[in-house]
Amino acid sequence: MITYSNVNVNFGNYKALIDVSFKVKKGDFLHVVGPNGSGKSTLIKTLVGLLKPQSGKISINAVKMGYLPQKLETKKQFPMTVKEVIYSGFNKQKLKITQEDETKIKYWLNIMEIPELLNESMLYLSGGQQQRVYLIRALISQPDLLILDEPTSALDPSFREKFYTLLYDLQQEHGITLIHVTHDLTDAVKDNCKVMYVDQHIKFFGCYKDFHSFEHKEHHHD
Repeated sequence: MITYSNVNVNFGNYKALIDVSFKVKKGDFLHVVGPNGSGKSTLIKTLVGLLKPQSGKISINAVKMGYLPQKLETKKQFPMTVKEVIYSGFNKQKLKITQEDETKIKYWLNIMEIPELLNESMLYLSGGQQQRVYLIRALISQPDLLILDEPTSALDPSFREKFYTLLYDLQQEHGITLIHVTHDLTDAVKDNCKVMYVDQHIKFFGCYKDFHSFEHKEHHHD
């Protein structure tokens, strides 16, 4: 679904990504890890088209892409309701939200355990609540590729586990391909997932079980 070939991204003299190459197959669940400032978010931005690499080739064979950025912007001058924000993620929008679409929105709010927020203004939501709303927005158009940049940073620990179970269900039942940037793999991993360790270069790409021995070696080098 995704082929990255010899991608380089520079910011002035700083090399954020150096000669990055990897492939993601349809239905993969890929966790992207690495230290702060290692180029994880830069890599995600090149994937979703927010950044152009200086050189290299990126090809993505996805019909629909969902994206949840790390920094969520709620514009103070446009106080939208939760319902309006989620509706903006639909493929086709009408002037008035149909009953069918509203039912769909309510269904997802229930899954995310925030049904009472349907008509609330985004301005009054906590960071974790906003994150859940934007996640629904990313999911509502049924993307075949979903890219999440540290999606659990504002979620409370009790919901985090449910959130990852939901992601794995989406992958298993709907064949969604997931790319997930995280600081903490402990909550997130299942045996069949893949891990990519980025630090300007790709230092590791493979199965989670093989990542253990890589991590072990890395710590011994430090």
